[in-house]
Amino acid sequence: MEVEKGISSCEKVGFSPWWSFFMTNLEKLHVKVKKTSGDDPRRILHSFKVGLTLTLVCIFYYVTPLFDGLGSSAMWAVLTVVVVMEYTAGATLCKGLNRAFATLLGGALGLGVHHIAELCGDKGEPVLIGIFIKKRYDYGVVIFILTFSLVAVSSFRVENIIPLAHQRLSTIALGVTTCLFISIFVFPVWAGEDLHNLTSTNLEKLANFLQGMEKKYFGGDLQDRSYFQSYKSVLNSKASEDVLVNLAKWEPGHGGFGFRHPWNQYIAIGAPTRRCAWIMDSLAGFITTLDKSATIIGSDPQPTEELHVKIRSACADMSSETAKALSDLASSIKSMSAPAAARYHVAAAEAAAERMKETIAENSAVAGIVHVATIGLLVVEITRSARDIVGAVEELARLAGFESNEAVNKAAVKPLADGESQQTINIFVE
Repeated sequence: MEVEKGISSCEKVGFSPWWSFFMTNLEKLHVKVKKTSGDDPRRILHSFKVGLTLTLVCIFYYVTPLFDGLGSSAMWAVLTVVVVMEYTAGATLCKGLNRAFATLLGGALGLGVHHIAELCGDKGEPVLIGIFIKKRYDYGVVIFILTFSLVAVSSFRVENIIPLAHQRLSTIALGVTTCLFISIFVFPVWAGEDLHNLTSTNLEKLANFLQGMEKKYFGGDLQDRSYFQSYKSVLNSKASEDVLVNLAKWEPGHGGFGFRHPWNQYIAIGAPTRRCAWIMDSLAGFITTLDKSATIIGSDPQPTEELHVKIRSACADMSSETAKALSDLASSIKSMSAPAAARYHVAAAEAAAERMKETIAENSAVAGIVHVATIGLLVVEITRSARDIVGAVEELARLAGFESNEAVNKAAVKPLADGESQQTINIFVE
């Protein structure tokens, strides 16, 4: 009875609605954190890394002996962590080093302006400082402007300007160094690895589309179109690739990626990959249009059944071989080894393309050949794009020094020893 009275009294003062609001938002936060950890657990680790970095830097503010050495300028180190700390190590290196060098350059020029302004006397000093600040503002370098303005303007009121510039540079260097240490050595997230995996995943998505075309569409199942969505994310991958390439160049050597790893070659791979995806998009759109107009391969009665079988068989072969080539390329990138059989699969796909072209040329006068031929020729264009991708990946393997597959081809078969089963084959790589 007393509990009920307590609850009712809380409701009267409005406590229950606020508690319900708090619990609802707490539950939403839990759902978001769970979803984020499921999508990419590294983002949860990144939040802990940011907290750890801020904690380490704040020690210089809260511990009296350390604070006495930096003074109130220690707050600049905290602000630097907030501005510089990024998700990937490359992004942190990029922003951190840019901020440090801009601070150094801006502080040095600020001291120079202070010295020149002193020579102009009390009346000319504020005017000259204002002119210099406006000139630097036109260049638009934010951190450079901030440090330059701080040192230059402070020199008008602060007699000893050298310690101010020194404290500014020291605290920025402290914040940047802490960010770089945590970002590189504590659960690092490398932009280079993300770029490497993105390139491999994009090729796998293209291969999945072609495998679906071979097994479903050209295999007779005209209703299942789930594979039509597999290539969609590849179409808009250029922006992500450009950002990751730029950040990867800032990163030190790590894993299988050396200091001079050919990051630009990933852009060379991405261009034909996206071109191939756009052709797939055209093919999927054309097939969808045919569905709406009820003119699907195999349902148009005008071309002969034999012609349908020949073209469908050639398209299935092209799709199968091209998918195998793309899968081999994706596997070679993922394992950082030279592609083994991609070029052979592309050659087989091109042979099927030539066979289909001959079939179309022989039956060009047959009514209804246009729809069938259009699909076939789009598959041919996909095969051509795959050939360009093979060349780009092989160039990456050469520049990056990927492991060669020649050792596999040199495998030797050892004769059976006495007592061994005849079904056992021992293979040794020389």
